[in-house]
Amino acid sequence: MSAGQSSLDLRLAARVESIAPGVSFLRGFCDSALLLPEINAVAGLAPWRHLSTRGGGRMSVAMTNCGPWGWHSDTSGYRYVDSDPLTGKLWPIMPAAFRRLAANAASVGGFAGFEPDCCLVNRYVIGAKMGTHRDFDELDLKHPIVSVSLGISATFLWYGARRSNKPIAVAVEDGDVLVWGGEARTGYHAVRALQDACHLLAGPVRYNLTFRRAR
Repeated sequence: MSAGQSSLDLRLAARVESIAPGVSFLRGFCDSALLLPEINAVAGLAPWRHLSTRGGGRMSVAMTNCGPWGWHSDTSGYRYVDSDPLTGKLWPIMPAAFRRLAANAASVGGFAGFEPDCCLVNRYVIGAKMGTHRDFDELDLKHPIVSVSLGISATFLWYGARRSNKPIAVAVEDGDVLVWGGEARTGYHAVRALQDACHLLAGPVRYNLTFRRAR
């Protein structure tokens, strides 16, 4: 390993904060200027949509996917599908920049060798939120979750093992990444309704990339 690489590793390691056992917070880990064009390209092939919950409600967050698998929700339940129900086509290929980001963030967060096969891309506008839930639809829960925040800031809530726990509130800003796995893999979490703000590149929008290993 070169001296430059060692310095980079130390710089990245210094940014890591432990939010809870198994949950790492990587401040300013990535550059939205490099990722936003990739998001636009994905959405150009698999358009944004507001999915339905099992109970028939409409999610306030718009979604799309890239990679071999995509997360889908409707009144039949939550599941992964290998093609876009909206277009009938395979999901767009996951950009190489996405794969590298997910693998690097997972490694820094303590989960080396992560190879995601799904990136759920969420688009939050002012007032949009994500209710309390846990990621539990994946085949093998040994793989971590990598969650990337881009655009305007938001408040991420970590409840942990029980939905009824008092949550830990984390202000996530452009370029921040959360990684959780191990004992925290099925922890409950949420995102509060977005407050009015504007990002230089993303405008009044927050994007979230959630990388998973579905199969």
